[in-house]
Amino acid sequence: MLRLFRFRWFLLYLLIAVPISGGVGMLAWRDALDPLAERAETDLALASDRLQRHLFRYRELVVVAAEHPVLRAALYTVNDRLGERSDAVSFLSRLTDMTGARQFALVDVEGHILARSEQNVALPAPWTPDALPVVRALNGALGQVATTRPGTRGETKRLFSFAAPLRAPDGRVIGAVVAEIDIRKYEDDWPGSAAVVFFSDAKGRVLVTNRSELVLADRMADDFMAIQQHMWRGHQLWSLDGGPYLPTQALHLERDLLTVGLKGELLLDSRPALRAGVQIAVITGAIFLLFGGAFFVVGQRRRALADRLEIEAAANTKLEARVVKRTAALTQANADLQQAQADLVQAGKLSALGQMSAGISHELNQPLMAIRSFADNGTQFLSRGAPDKAGANLLRISELAGRMDRIIKNLRAFARNESEPHGKVDLAQVINAAVELTGARLRGDDITLGWHPPDHPVYAIGGEVRLGQVFVNLINNAADAMAGQDKKRIDINLIQAEKLTVTVRDTGPGITNTDKIFDPFYTTKQVGEEGMGLGLSISYGLVQSFGGNIRGTNAPTDAPTDGPTEAPSGAMFTVELEYWSASTHKEPAT
Repeated sequence: MLRLFRFRWFLLYLLIAVPISGGVGMLAWRDALDPLAERAETDLALASDRLQRHLFRYRELVVVAAEHPVLRAALYTVNDRLGERSDAVSFLSRLTDMTGARQFALVDVEGHILARSEQNVALPAPWTPDALPVVRALNGALGQVATTRPGTRGETKRLFSFAAPLRAPDGRVIGAVVAEIDIRKYEDDWPGSAAVVFFSDAKGRVLVTNRSELVLADRMADDFMAIQQHMWRGHQLWSLDGGPYLPTQALHLERDLLTVGLKGELLLDSRPALRAGVQIAVITGAIFLLFGGAFFVVGQRRRALADRLEIEAAANTKLEARVVKRTAALTQANADLQQAQADLVQAGKLSALGQMSAGISHELNQPLMAIRSFADNGTQFLSRGAPDKAGANLLRISELAGRMDRIIKNLRAFARNESEPHGKVDLAQVINAAVELTGARLRGDDITLGWHPPDHPVYAIGGEVRLGQVFVNLINNAADAMAGQDKKRIDINLIQAEKLTVTVRDTGPGITNTDKIFDPFYTTKQVGEEGMGLGLSISYGLVQSFGGNIRGTNAPTDAPTDGPTEAPSGAMFTVELEYWSASTHKEPAT
């Protein structure tokens, strides 16, 4: 009877533990899919912008070439057309060599090809569907089309063509300039990516992709990669059978490129998110089993002690062995908990980097484009015999490269999994690095930052990387709190008093419950918004580990700022740290 009673309790316990573990796993899977979807959206946007910039360069090139006097002269020449066209052929050949296009051609108003850069590569007949850009150009408009054509070796060429009209002084169309771009050359320079990206035309043909097995695949076919689709929490998930180089489970996103008539799609492996959900479910189930087993063992022990009061030395020895074993298990569990806490801190940094990835990408892309422009201009200055101007361009390139190096060093330092002991840290430099990491996001959200660093180092006790994470979390939280407001401002002040004090103040709605803001999983964000309420909890633990203190309050309305005389209300977080002193602390070994 007793065994039957125990079995029923065990069965009831399992019926409770299994659904809860499954539900926790599903929540973990959903939370892992959200940052994965943001990353996929960014990757698809970058790939789409890169393709459009590549194609638009040739579109602008044919418009400029249409004004070149050599091509106009070839069109105006009537008596000795072949003799005069040699200059046009030479010009188009040089243009092809410099730009990497497949070929350039000059077409007269009747559609005849007067000159082209590659004599062994023929344009299609002017009045076929493939010549749609030529037809539009001869009608006075800018033409473009993506198409395929058989190659000389039996392969299928994937091409993108642009055509621009040439006009006489009186406005009449007298011909057209045509540029053909080989998409294969663009794919050869595609940067490495774990995501599968492909672009298809209106007919569903895959024309541009970073996976060779998808080239010219029919996107509209029923058996396209043997797809099975389903929606999960607003995310479209695909089950694939496309070969060894394609994921079997993927997150799918798409984007229309109306300016070039293509549709971009991205597939990002979603199995890591699923594995994370399964692991969390297994861990939760293991915790249930651990507690259930512990309760069972304790119950058994109490019953054994009640029934066997006269147990002798052997039973006591056995009981002591059980206690030692259980103590070792608890010690191991404590070590695992400490490791989990360290992993949670690192995950918080990576989550912050994910939120800032789009802005940081923009911060790096701007100097890259500027470096390219200065390099091109410097080459022109050298060819024109102006070394002073070329030297000035090289100096600007060096300054921009230094800026990029500083951004990358801050990213490396922020993402590093710090394990060094606490020591001497320049607090002003830590705040400068946090401001630089979050600067792109603040500018994108139109947030004014008030921060005036001191002109000398201010040394505190702490860890550089984890202290930087604290201020990145505080700045990002302040930016999140002001979303949707007209007036947005963040003020950071470093006060050198009895203790080092740093205040981070915003003009948001303030804190509704100051007693719970540092509790794990406490958040004021709406359901579905990013964040799990761990940022402030992690920051609290980090500051405490440095021997400091952190608190959050509503800012007084009369607090001085650099803005208007009447300061707006908002939240204010205060971080207190100990000064570093050479007499009481040793610097960590390097």
